[in-house]
Amino acid sequence: MLAIEISRAGFEWALEHSCLTHYDPVVHQDAAAWHRRLSMTCVRIQWDPERDLHLEPLGHRSIQVGLTGEAVTRYTDDWIISITEETQRMTRIRALLAAGSDSHARALLPEEMPYPLPPELAAPLSATG
Repeated sequence: MLAIEISRAGFEWALEHSCLTHYDPVVHQDAAAWHRRLSMTCVRIQWDPERDLHLEPLGHRSIQVGLTGEAVTRYTDDWIISITEETQRMTRIRALLAAGSDSHARALLPEEMPYPLPPELAAPLSATG
């Protein structure tokens, strides 16, 4: 398993050039406007249920970002800052969970914090997130 760190500028470019994978009347003027936006963008956004270490749904959702076309080229050529091998850590977490040591497994997870966005980027995404 790999952890890929990308630049903030790259992530925000992706969000700026994105479209939700589904029509949302809170975000889109109408279904036709959504479809036009979808056909013009190279980044797809969807919100999936976040899960705990036992794969139980949590009370919030996680953004899933899909890249195509120009976004893939920018990602591979410009945005990647680092790639870290995480297989050993994930194997250790799985072993701790199997042994019933949830708190020790949780301690090995990276700290998660809200990602602050400029309002013009956050607004079209927040209705479903």
